[in-house]
Amino acid sequence: MPQQPLSEEKVFKDPVHNYIHVQDAIIWRLINTEEFQRLRRIRQLGTTFLTFHGAEHSRFSHSLGVYEITRRIISQFERSGYKDWLPEEGLLTLCAALLHDLGHGPFSHSIEEAFEMNHEDWTCRIILENTGITEILKEVSEDFPEKVSSVISKKYEHDIVVNLVSSPLDADRMDYLLRDAYYTGVNYGTIDIDRILRVLRPYNGRVVVKESGMHAIEDYLMSRYQMYWQVYFHPVTRSSEIILRQVFRRAKQLYQEGYAFRFMVEPLTDLFEGDIQVQQYLRLDEAIVQAAFMQWTGEQDDLLSDLCSRFIHRKLYKYVEMESLDLETIDEIRGSFASAGLHPEYDLEIDFPTDLPYDVFHPGEGFHGKQILLLDRQERLREISEVSDIVRSISGIHRGRYHLYYPQDKLNEARSRLPKSIREIFDLN
Repeated sequence: MPQQPLSEEKVFKDPVHNYIHVQDAIIWRLINTEEFQRLRRIRQLGTTFLTFHGAEHSRFSHSLGVYEITRRIISQFERSGYKDWLPEEGLLTLCAALLHDLGHGPFSHSIEEAFEMNHEDWTCRIILENTGITEILKEVSEDFPEKVSSVISKKYEHDIVVNLVSSPLDADRMDYLLRDAYYTGVNYGTIDIDRILRVLRPYNGRVVVKESGMHAIEDYLMSRYQMYWQVYFHPVTRSSEIILRQVFRRAKQLYQEGYAFRFMVEPLTDLFEGDIQVQQYLRLDEAIVQAAFMQWTGEQDDLLSDLCSRFIHRKLYKYVEMESLDLETIDEIRGSFASAGLHPEYDLEIDFPTDLPYDVFHPGEGFHGKQILLLDRQERLREISEVSDIVRSISGIHRGRYHLYYPQDKLNEARSRLPKSIREIFDLN
């Protein structure tokens, strides 16, 4: 696909990559669409700012970072003249990298869980359904929006293009590890990205790693593991996500019951009805959601008012950890909560965070897109966990404990009405 170079390169100053270089007119125009600019109003890490106060960075910044890493990889491929890379797919790959998160809603994954949505589906809809993005992409070719969409949905015919945007070692993961570590102030995500990019190779239709770069990849996978457990699965962040989901759930329930809200805006009503269209979805951002939450702190429904107040003023749920939890115990807790005048569906949330650090290779399965392949000097491919003791040691680990989240103040008030066995679980004795 032909690229249209800008008469003068555009440069963004970036705290993670130092500079982000835009050299193509199509990329520059995509960045300046209303649909892409909306990502400035969507936080990259959802509610994590309530745990790590610096985590205020946006999907806009992250998307530019993914684009820049992809641009650097492609530039390296083309400078080296690798026969397995097709230069005509450069613009397609860059557009997919830039636009891959276009469909994220307010607070990202939390709203997806609350309304059973998928941001990749919305990304593809925004690319395909007559938006400003669609018009610009169609200037490349009539079917170019479909091609960009197919890369994001992992259906594009050439795996190597998909690998750069979505794989265990893609530009998306590399940027969010670096960026999230920077803004949360932790050191776990500080990977050696320069070294990683130097050892990537296009080979037999996919992206592989030169074997001499294995240690940099080990460090990358360990960083990912640490970031998940120290940042993404932080129990305080999980508490804020739980309350956020409960606000959405309660508001949707009230709307469907015909409750007369004192404050309501159109994109939210469409969301609650389950029939929101692209143009309305694009009006959803965190500013409008937080404005609604602030107004709902004064709603007559005590449950909605309380949940919104907790989220807005950071009065989060407390939690207790349990090594194991069976259905009988869960039913006992919920029944005791109901008998004590608590709301068993809203005053108790059970969370079990898990992470799969690496999808280990099993002999006989063949190579697939969830694996990182090493290329040795004899041009043999081996899956990294076959070679690396470090990767093998963390492969397949599902670490986690049950966390029971609850409103401490409400349980304290209901303490005398709860049986001793339940008080002991929540340390109320």
